[in-house]
Amino acid sequence: MNITIFGGAQPKTGDAAYAEAYELGKLLAQAGHTVLTGGYIGTMEAVSRGASEAGGHVVGVTCDDIEAWRAVKPNAWVKEERRFPTLNERLAELVRNCDAAIALPGGPGTLTEVALAWNLMIVDSMPRKPLILVGAGWRSVFERFFQEFHTYMPVNQRDLLHFAPHVQAAVELLKDSNTTVTKVHKVSQRNP
Repeated sequence: MNITIFGGAQPKTGDAAYAEAYELGKLLAQAGHTVLTGGYIGTMEAVSRGASEAGGHVVGVTCDDIEAWRAVKPNAWVKEERRFPTLNERLAELVRNCDAAIALPGGPGTLTEVALAWNLMIVDSMPRKPLILVGAGWRSVFERFFQEFHTYMPVNQRDLLHFAPHVQAAVELLKDSNTTVTKVHKVSQRNP
């Protein structure tokens, strides 16, 4: 599967968040998945490095807007670059052209990616796919969000988000969802 990873640009080599992202990239590559990241620094670099060093394919989705804003270039572990002029086009590529998405901790950009993917699935603008949020922070944020704004979100919309305490659990959730998707696909092929 093509797995998009969302996460912050701040983690550096030696940080726990960098090590966690590296491990996620490694686990996904070992499971035979292609990883898609924003292609630059922090979480994106760590996931790319982990996947590449485990023999996986790494797609970096980059854009002119980011490089005009911050002096960065694609990280050394990107094997295939998909470049776009704008941040909106970059986001669309990351969100729409994957089979599943996993969000590590991050800031406003990561929250934007999660919210965009979630909302596009809610309004059936893209097929439903696993959207897995890693870490206690995401669970805490969304539990509060659901509590405060529950009348705006029916349970079936909340159920589109999956929470994992750590990257190993996220990869297990991905395996479970892949099995379910495969079974549903096979049944629909038999019953057109």
